[in-house]
Amino acid sequence: MSFLYPWVLTLILPVLWWLFRSRSRASLVVASLEPWEGKQEGRARFLWLPKALRAVAYVFFIVALARPQGTADYNMEQTDGIAIQMLVDVSSSMDMSIRDADGKSATRMDVAKEMVESFIAGDGKKLKGRDDDLIGLITFARYADTRSPLTLGHDALLQIVRHLSIQERPNEDGTAYGDALAIAAARLKNPEELLYGAHAEDASKIKSRVIILLTDGENNSGAHLPVEAAGLAKHWGCRIYTVSLGDAPAVPRDGVAVSRLSPAEKVLEHISVETGGAFWQAHDFESLRSVYEEIDKLETSEISVRSFERVAEWLAIPLAIGLFALLLSLVLEATWLRIVP
Repeated sequence: MSFLYPWVLTLILPVLWWLFRSRSRASLVVASLEPWEGKQEGRARFLWLPKALRAVAYVFFIVALARPQGTADYNMEQTDGIAIQMLVDVSSSMDMSIRDADGKSATRMDVAKEMVESFIAGDGKKLKGRDDDLIGLITFARYADTRSPLTLGHDALLQIVRHLSIQERPNEDGTAYGDALAIAAARLKNPEELLYGAHAEDASKIKSRVIILLTDGENNSGAHLPVEAAGLAKHWGCRIYTVSLGDAPAVPRDGVAVSRLSPAEKVLEHISVETGGAFWQAHDFESLRSVYEEIDKLETSEISVRSFERVAEWLAIPLAIGLFALLLSLVLEATWLRIVP
């Protein structure tokens, strides 16, 4: 606790000296008090109480005049977050087998789900999680579906990721990542609008807008071409990272693996480069994890710390105590300890 006007406290001793030096007007003049010494009975023993209460009141009034204050230092982290739209292919081709984290056979869908979950929540290793970022999820086969809007509620988002499944209806099978890109770019146009409520002023500011597209095929459905959707993304300041989850590169006789881009992968590479992003090929869990680790390094949040001091006025406490003591002394003097002149 501190005082805004500490010098006022020096008035306490002079006021107390004045209060106890002053004497009440005598009602009866006598030559000596000796006959009455040791014979005070009943209420007469408490005649000192009103003056003591008045002294307490004056002390607390002076303390109140000195303006007691409570101060506390606060540090607030302000994060420049990132808005990320994650696009996941759920077409029937995602049912093909690749190696999982244990080197066993698993579907592309299962590996993709595990990797997306690790990217969002972290894996305790190189992936630290994206706690400060707005993340949305869009899946696509013949049609693009928004599974989760941009949100900071990652627990619910992770539940959605875990329950993703491959599109099994033949009439809805296909790959329409052009539509998915167009939807994602539109959602990222003004992500700040999602930061509302009581903490809007302190909410994270969006540093960048990112689309991460994971697919294993070429765009063969939908109303938007990938290049057209990439143009929208570029216009609205979105970067596109594309990942082609396909077969392992062929190994020729000399033992050197050669990875050549297919026509579909050339399109993915083009839309990534056009928007300032990057393109990768992956064929199992380990290669896919290295891709997401690279994206995690490329898209980092900046954290700044603001320090400030909060002051709480405590004037009301001593003022209330002083008023109570003064009022009690007046009530006692007018009732139980009343002195007849």
